[in-house]
Amino acid sequence: MAKESMKAREVKRQKLVQRYAQKRAQLLKDGDYEGLQALPKNASPVRLHNRCKITGRPKGYMRQFGLSRIQFREMASKGLIPGVKKASW
Repeated sequence: MAKESMKAREVKRQKLVQRYAQKRAQLLKDGDYEGLQALPKNASPVRLHNRCKITGRPKGYMRQFGLSRIQFREMASKGLIPGVKKASW
C-alpha cells in the first residue's frame, strides 16, 4: 500500500492539471513559452503518474483496468473482473 500522502499528492496534481488545461492549450497555441513557464510545475500533465485505484501502487499499472498487476491477478482469480478468466490450455 502506498502512503496516503503520495495518493493525495497525485490527486492534487490531477486537479491542477485539469484547472490549467485550457490555459496551457491557449498558451501553446499562441507560442507564449514565457507564459507557460509562469504556470505551476505540477500543472504540467507530464508530472502525473498512474497509480492503482485500490493500493496506490505506482509500478505494474495496467491502464485498461486502472489496477496494479498484483491486484488485477487477485481480482481476476476471484472472478471480480467481468470478461476476464484465467487462461489454461
